[in-house]
Amino acid sequence: MQTKKMFYGKHIPIISCIFLMGAAQVATAKTGFNPDISLILDGRYGSYSNTSSYALPGFMLGGEAGRGETGLYLGHNELIISSNIDDMFYGKFTTAITDENNSTVTELEEAYIETLGLDYGLTVKAGRFYSDIGYLNNQHGHAWDFVDAPLVYRGLFGDQIIDDGIQASWVAPTDLYLKLGTEILRGGRYPAAGSTDGGLGAEAYFVKVGGDVGTSNSWQVGLSHWKADVSGRQAGVHAHGGSTATEIATFYGSSKVTGIDFVWKWSPNGNAREQSLKIQAEYFERKEDGRVDMVGSSPLETTTYKGKQHGWYTQAVYKFMPRWRVGLRYDKLGSRNNGSDADVLGEAGLVTNGHTPSRSTIMIDYSRSEFSRIRLQLSQDDSYSDSDTQLLLQYTMSLGSHGAHKF
Repeated sequence: MQTKKMFYGKHIPIISCIFLMGAAQVATAKTGFNPDISLILDGRYGSYSNTSSYALPGFMLGGEAGRGETGLYLGHNELIISSNIDDMFYGKFTTAITDENNSTVTELEEAYIETLGLDYGLTVKAGRFYSDIGYLNNQHGHAWDFVDAPLVYRGLFGDQIIDDGIQASWVAPTDLYLKLGTEILRGGRYPAAGSTDGGLGAEAYFVKVGGDVGTSNSWQVGLSHWKADVSGRQAGVHAHGGSTATEIATFYGSSKVTGIDFVWKWSPNGNAREQSLKIQAEYFERKEDGRVDMVGSSPLETTTYKGKQHGWYTQAVYKFMPRWRVGLRYDKLGSRNNGSDADVLGEAGLVTNGHTPSRSTIMIDYSRSEFSRIRLQLSQDDSYSDSDTQLLLQYTMSLGSHGAHKF
C-alpha cells in the first residue's frame, strides 16, 4: 500500500531544533528577548478498507498528497518560534517534525520576517511562508476543522503551497474589510518546480472582502490567482498490470490556478465560546499547457499535454456545546486532459477512465481547552476506482503560547 509521505526536501537534524530553543533561552537571559515558543503535538490512527495504492484519476499527485498511514503514527508536529524583532519587524520560524522511513526528520516550513506598522495599511513579508491564495492554504494543518486537506488542495497543491519569496499586501481604511495582495515566489517547490526565470518562477494575487451582518454574523469572500513556469515537476506514476513503476512522470510548461472562497460565521451576539456555526467553500480551476516526459523510460516516452482540472468542497462545522463540535464536508473533482499520446497520459495519472473523484466526511471533536483537541473522523472516499471507508482518530495538543489564527 502506498502511504502518505509527510515531508520532502532536505532533512534538518533534530538537534538543530534543540539548539534553537536553547539559543532563545540564552537570548532571553542576556538581552530580555522573549519570543513566543510553542510545540504542536499531533498523533493519529488510520484505518482504510481499500488497500490499493492511492490515486486521483486525472491528477498527477506530488508534494505531500496522499492519504495517511495505516495504524498508529505521528502526524504533523511543529516547533514554532516567533517574536517582534523591534518596532519595525516581526519574525517567525516553524519546523515540522515527524517519522519518515523509521527515522525522525524535520523540514523547515516557515522562516520569514514581516513589517509592523507601515503607513497606509501596507505590510511586507519576506522569506518562506504559506501562500495567501484561497482560504485554507495559509493556515497550519492543526488549525483545520478536519484531519486532512480537501481533495482539491491534495490534487492541485500537494496539500499546501509553501514557497520562498516576497509578499506585499494592503488593507483599505474602510468599514468594509478589503485586502489586496501579491506574491513574487521562487517557484522551487511543488506545485511549481525548477525555480525558473532566475529564481522568480511563480507569482500570486489575492483579494479578500468581508464584513459583519448584525452582531451575530460575519462573512468573507476571496479571489485568488497563482501561476508558474514549471520546469521538471515530478510526480508518482501508476504502473500497468500491478508491476512496479520505475519511470517518473515529469511536467514542463505553464500552470495557472484561479480560485474563489467563501466563509460565513455565526455565533449568538458574537460569543463563539458557547455556540457557533462556520460554513465555508472553495473552488479552484487549473489550466496547464506543455509536455509530460516519462523520465527513466528508454526510449524516452513523451506527450504534449493540455490540462484543465477543477475541484471544490463545502463544509459546515457546528459547535453545539462549549467543548464539542460536529462537522460535515463534501469534496468533488473533475478534469479534461488531452495530449498526443494517450498511453503516456495514462501512465502519468492524467486519464480518468470515466471516474469522477468525490468524498463525503463527518467528524466530531472535543476540546478540553484552546490548547487541546481530540477528533474522530469518518470518510466515504470515492477518490479512486475502489471506494474506501476511512476512519481517522487524531489528537492535537499545543505546548506553549500560540498566536491566533486568521478569520
